Amino acid sequence: MDAAWTRPDLNGSSRKDSFSGSSLLVNMSNDSKVLALKYRPQNFDDLIGQDVVVETITNSIIANKVPNAYLFTGIRGVGKTTIARIVAKALNCSNGIENKCKVKCDNCDAITNSNHIDVLEMDAASRTGVDDVRELIEFSRYGPTSSKYKIFIIDEVHMLSKQAFNALLKTLEEPPEYLKFIFATTEIKKIPITVISRCQRFDLSRIRSSELFNYIKKIKDKEGGKITDEALKLIVKISEGSVRDALSLLDRALLTLNPKTELDLKSAQKIFGFFDKSQLIDLFEFILKGDEIKVIEIYRKIYDQGVEPKIFINDFLELLYYFKNIESLTLESTNFSLNDQEFQKIKDLNKNLDPSVLILFWQFTISTLDELAIVSNQHLSMEMFLLRLMHLSSIKLQKNTDINSVSENPVIDKEINDQSKPIDQIKNIYQEEKSKPEIHKEVKSEKKIFINSLEKLTQTCLFLFCRNLK
Repeated sequence: MDAAWTRPDLNGSSRKDSFSGSSLLVNMSNDSKVLALKYRPQNFDDLIGQDVVVETITNSIIANKVPNAYLFTGIRGVGKTTIARIVAKALNCSNGIENKCKVKCDNCDAITNSNHIDVLEMDAASRTGVDDVRELIEFSRYGPTSSKYKIFIIDEVHMLSKQAFNALLKTLEEPPEYLKFIFATTEIKKIPITVISRCQRFDLSRIRSSELFNYIKKIKDKEGGKITDEALKLIVKISEGSVRDALSLLDRALLTLNPKTELDLKSAQKIFGFFDKSQLIDLFEFILKGDEIKVIEIYRKIYDQGVEPKIFINDFLELLYYFKNIESLTLESTNFSLNDQEFQKIKDLNKNLDPSVLILFWQFTISTLDELAIVSNQHLSMEMFLLRLMHLSSIKLQKNTDINSVSENPVIDKEINDQSKPIDQIKNIYQEEKSKPEIHKEVKSEKKIFINSLEKLTQTCLFLFCRNLK
């Protein structure tokens, strides 16, 4: 039963893998591990970015108010499974939660090595059926062997079938005192509300850029890597708040390094397929100027660097956001995607930029994402997209120019002034029309009235209106 539910070891020096009915012993030293596994947190103090969650869980364990089930949700790589294992350690630690599993203990070591008999892990992505859950429930009837709690960790719990969730409900609501569930998921909306209501839910947030930057910088120093801060900031940008993604990218950068040289921003951009944001800002500037040759030239240069059209579109949307909200943003709030010079250039360009142009660009760019999904040549589609942006910009500018030029044209101004009648002049016209009875006869005798000017139309309407008042 233990072998059926326990995941392969990711943290210990060895693990058991089943293959064709035999056991294979795999030795894994710390030096051979990828960074995401080598530096995986083993206690609450090692975690970053989840202080509120850690404090809440710690206080509940100290107060002996442990819920029947924990539910951890968040994007990939923020520590859901890691926290689940640390919580299992905290609940079964022989030295108590106050020591935060820092003191060596048999239970904590066994959980770290994924061979604790009372802590079972299940990957719901591969075991989705109701029979798997029933087997788990049946096994839960037996109390813990060597620890305080028997703990079931179910990763990717949203992959369970509807029947499996239904089979779990009763046990989840009223489990034995010794039984605890810990769920982890990236798709909280796929879990039935009846299950969520029976769990203590924790939403794990993305790791802040500054915190993640300091974290990977420390690891870089421990590994002896030569990487500039700008390159590390690019890694933080690409990872989007995921610690695992950041460590994977850092691992990739360290493996690509020449021992004698330092990895700078340009080299990192080539490795990860990202481009210099100043190129995008220059392209945006030439779009506003209507310089078709420069726009296509810059885009083709970006494309030759290996940047995919969807990545380009996403970065372009991000740039539009910065242009729209640059006055309320700081350099730190841009998630390390801009340097000082780029930030200042956006500010300068934004001074003479119509906000409505940005709104049009945003809507059109969003619609282009759907277009990329159906076209066969995305490269040509992107070039046409940029040309259409220039067309939109020129139309908007032309409209603004036409409106502004009205007040500067004396001929147009005269026509507008001649056609606009004040209210007091309307009263005078009424009096004049009242003193001309022959006009009544003329209008009455003629079935058709020919109007060849706005002034004639105004006079006729006023006359008819005044006549009806009598």
